[in-house]
Amino acid sequence: MPQPQHRPKAGNHALSSPHDTPSRSALSTNPMASEPLILAIDQGTHASRALVLDRRGQIVARGEKEVALVRPQPDWAEQDGEEIVASIHDAVAQAAAALGGRARDIAAAGLSSQRSSAVCWDRETGVPLSPIFSWQDRRMHAWIDSLAARGDAVHRRTGLYLSPHYGASKLRWALDHLPAVRRARDAGTLAWGPMASFLVHRLTRERTFAADPQCAARTQLWNLQARDWDAELLALFGLPAGFLPRSAQTCDRWGTLVAGGVEAPLTAVNGDQSAAVFAFGWPEAESAYVNIGTSAFVQRAVLRAPGHVPRQLTGIVLADGDTTVYTIEGNVNGAGAGLEWLSNELGIDDLTARLPEWLERPAPDLLFLNGIAGLGGPFWRAAFDSRFVGDDAKPWSKAVALVDSIAFLLQANVDHMAAYVPPVERIRASGGVSRLDGLCRKLAALNGVPVHRRDDPEASARGIAYLAAGRPAEWNAGASEEVFEPQHDAALRERYRRWRALMAEATGV
Repeated sequence: MPQPQHRPKAGNHALSSPHDTPSRSALSTNPMASEPLILAIDQGTHASRALVLDRRGQIVARGEKEVALVRPQPDWAEQDGEEIVASIHDAVAQAAAALGGRARDIAAAGLSSQRSSAVCWDRETGVPLSPIFSWQDRRMHAWIDSLAARGDAVHRRTGLYLSPHYGASKLRWALDHLPAVRRARDAGTLAWGPMASFLVHRLTRERTFAADPQCAARTQLWNLQARDWDAELLALFGLPAGFLPRSAQTCDRWGTLVAGGVEAPLTAVNGDQSAAVFAFGWPEAESAYVNIGTSAFVQRAVLRAPGHVPRQLTGIVLADGDTTVYTIEGNVNGAGAGLEWLSNELGIDDLTARLPEWLERPAPDLLFLNGIAGLGGPFWRAAFDSRFVGDDAKPWSKAVALVDSIAFLLQANVDHMAAYVPPVERIRASGGVSRLDGLCRKLAALNGVPVHRRDDPEASARGIAYLAAGRPAEWNAGASEEVFEPQHDAALRERYRRWRALMAEATGV
């Protein structure tokens, strides 16, 4: 198979940004001062990471602490709020220790987190009153199905398809089932909303109680046009008003981050996938941004409000009071989560390590209809019977079919959003699962455009650091990337055609 080219990042046509200059930077440019550093905290499903970067986007120190995800019942997925907070302190302390005396040069900090995870806590003490309900948690899918008649109205208000992955239904569950939440409501001390808001409240000296546009929206209670909480949506989900954080900008004065022995101004808060759009610097209109981790997303950035886009998600990935960047987005829930599921099903602990060799083999005829953790765009089925189609039961064939399904689901989203965005000229891939060369080659072949992959997978951390630093012009100077040029693959395209027909038959989409 052809190997990807390795070359410096070339300039491309970026979205126009009136502030994409050094003067916009939040960091000192005094040549007599020590070089300022940026702390990026990326709180993910399986770990909290702390990266320290310079103003060119080079990583100079890092720390990481794994966190648990528990599944007490089918469709439930929870994390412990105190463990998450402690893990961030640990990760930051590791990075600070690696820096030594340079830790004092940290001049700004940014926080990215799981967008759709939600939690209830006590406003006065900061103590969690519920588990963190993971974005993978679908315990309320039957109740959400009962609201299907309101789905289009919810989509038009929020930019989101009605789904149990978002926070609103799980906050309703907490109110119905957790006495501590009801007591805090009655006492007036309840706080609830995005996990990011809980983390900001716990990690800032000022105990800031606010929500950025992206994480606020993922509660499915935030009106995209009004850019604030929506009383009609609160009523729809049966939630009382008055306990959600105030709406803030992505880049704002969030307070003073105090974590792991480091103190620094917190200047940017965003969701992990939305921060990833900025990993390469200011976004390009002709690029599709594909981040593949536990879940996967394809995003196209625009500077105008995109309006209603059927069967896709729309939202704000940056607002700073002057500039707003929107995205049209398609999601795939069963990316890394699908590989984890298959590893457990087959009893192969090192399945991911074996994938590179398996992906070099001639592809099997086996197909996989991937609804792990629920079908996202453009199909939108919270409950879907994931299944292999074909008689091949060999483990390697199943693994390759699952990787194919990730590529096919991403391609289905690219195809669906094509009518609303300029033609794609390149794909910018990031995230841990993007390290699979075979997957990048499949994406290039299906789209007929090159796939550009950065030399490290830390897209969310890089993106939030870029925003926290004030979008410095020299970001990514000298960075290199691998480029997978598209190769003609008639067999892959035929498998995609067969897979797409099977999905249409199963979902009606």
